[in-house]
Amino acid sequence: MGSQHEDTVEGGDWQETLRSEGYRLTPQRQLVLEAVQALGHATPDDVLRQVQERASGVNASTVYRTLDVLEKTGLVSHAHLGHGAPTYHPTTTPAHAHLVCRSCSRVGEIDPALAAAFGAALDDADGFETDVRHLTVFGRCASCRREDA
Repeated sequence: MGSQHEDTVEGGDWQETLRSEGYRLTPQRQLVLEAVQALGHATPDDVLRQVQERASGVNASTVYRTLDVLEKTGLVSHAHLGHGAPTYHPTTTPAHAHLVCRSCSRVGEIDPALAAAFGAALDDADGFETDVRHLTVFGRCASCRREDA
């Protein structure tokens, strides 16, 4: 993916974040964080496969525990993009909401400002404050719609 993510891992910001939260710096944590950054929206199984390419001894429970630690420390975030496992992405990416195509399963991202009117309407109607970082909208992408036309 972009060098911004790699710079964050290599530059040590993630190390300071873990230390400040009382967590040890481990090679497994670095591998999991690098995998999330390289993959973008990745399930734990996607992360496991990526990590095992570099360290075959890392198992699924280590990946799940590490993703939990990385989320608690604010280094990654998760979203539910369907009925399966959540997907994880680095928090170094700009805030975004998700668009999931039901036809081709493509995952797109939109600026959360596009959902601002919806969030404001929920706040006005029910006093509900939205967190669009976890917002997922299902539908059909432009490409699939063109194919059917």
